[in-house]
Amino acid sequence: MNRLKYFFVNGMLLTAVTLFLRTVVVAFNVYISNKIGAVAMGLFGLISTVYNFGVTLATSGVNLATTRLVSEELGRNQTDETRLLRLKAIMNKSLGYSLSFGLLAGAILFILAEPIGYGALEDGRTIRSLKILAITLPFIAVSSSLSGYFSALRKVYKNAIVQVFGQFLKIYACIFLFSLFNSNDVENACVSIVLGGAIAEISSFMLQFVLYVIDKHNLRKHKPAANIGKGILKKIFSITLPVTFSSYLRSGLVTVEHLLIPWGLKKSGSTQEGSLAAYGTVSSMVFPLILFPSAISSSFASLLIPEMAESNAMADTKRIKRIAERVFKTVLIFSIGTAGLIMCFSYELGDTFYPKADASRFILMIAPLIPVMYLDTSVDSMLKGLGKQTYTMLINVIDATLSVILVFILLPRLGIYGFVITVYFTEIVNATLSVTYLLSVCKIKVSLFNWIAKPLFCIIISTAIMRYVLSAFDVIARTKIEALFHIACGAVVYLLLLTLTKAIDIKGLKVTASRLRRE
Repeated sequence: MNRLKYFFVNGMLLTAVTLFLRTVVVAFNVYISNKIGAVAMGLFGLISTVYNFGVTLATSGVNLATTRLVSEELGRNQTDETRLLRLKAIMNKSLGYSLSFGLLAGAILFILAEPIGYGALEDGRTIRSLKILAITLPFIAVSSSLSGYFSALRKVYKNAIVQVFGQFLKIYACIFLFSLFNSNDVENACVSIVLGGAIAEISSFMLQFVLYVIDKHNLRKHKPAANIGKGILKKIFSITLPVTFSSYLRSGLVTVEHLLIPWGLKKSGSTQEGSLAAYGTVSSMVFPLILFPSAISSSFASLLIPEMAESNAMADTKRIKRIAERVFKTVLIFSIGTAGLIMCFSYELGDTFYPKADASRFILMIAPLIPVMYLDTSVDSMLKGLGKQTYTMLINVIDATLSVILVFILLPRLGIYGFVITVYFTEIVNATLSVTYLLSVCKIKVSLFNWIAKPLFCIIISTAIMRYVLSAFDVIARTKIEALFHIACGAVVYLLLLTLTKAIDIKGLKVTASRLRRE
């Protein structure tokens, strides 16, 4: 199987799994939010913000380092025996690195849980949850290294198995714990979600490690020479250090930003409970829904890192340029259509998915940013594959710094709308810096007419047609299924218009399909 077929098959597998998982996650999120309310979701969002910083400290760039080093090793011209020895040495160093940082991060979060809960979060109800989450950090760190290994080998199905297993176990555990504890109590509700997630994380790690041990069979056939691993740890640090310190800074700034949101909302006149409810609505309800379709683009984006790294190791600049052009065109067509459909059906989505929360207007406000967010994710993956992770992290630090400043200034004056303005400004700045840099590195030119103008025209016409038809027949979506069906119909009309305007290269798709069938 050649690289194109590997990429396509793995991408389709990841897309299917990610779409399935995100469907499950959104459905579960809807269930949780309707069960425990926006206040508990807001408190859980604050806990998650601190936890995410802990995860950043625990993983410390090991996933990228493992993916890069293994991919580059596969791209080198060397004997199979030497390659196996090098891969074994890389993984030994990588796993040791991840375990060390995971244990350190877990200890720090556990010890500082009370000062963080009473001080930074100003809510003692978060302490128990933070201590439970601290226990999971070593397992998450090692899992991150193993995930990078499987991604580099194009064995993404193993990561997919682990993800599916973990998600279903989390749902089952949370529902079971809800039955044990009083879910009407905000603290107990958060502990139930956190403990269910902790059980799932540890169990997922155990499954992933078993899969790695099975895969490692070939590596065990050879005992590496004493000096075969020389310099590997240095290479790991050369990749992770620039990313790590900047990711610490960025994650710390993001944590500060999210802690400032409830503070800013209270300053604008909202109560403590009202602030948590507004924060929970936007962060835990609206954004998961907005980002749900990105399962398709982000699945392929994650595969771009090993593809770009391997091509870069072979100095194949033509292939790098070709990949970048295809990614730009595909992501723009997909994301522009997605943004238009979500805007068109924002009120149906909000009313059917989150009837107890005021989510519809925020969905409508944030949906126009979808092309910017989706494209930025893919561009970041390509830059990391090309070894430009230092630049991407610098941009992310700038993004986070601007976010903190704007949240501090705008929220006390404008309330939750100040947060929406902040998201718009920072996302656009981030994407502009990333995209322009990739364009200069890969020497590609964006076709504004074919990649942007045509999709915009097609989505405007398709949503207008859908609105006219639904209004003519007085059809209103009253259930989630009906709302999703209307969106699906709009997507079909959009695809037909893309085909008619030749925004989609049908001939090129046929050639690609023919190549895949021949392999």
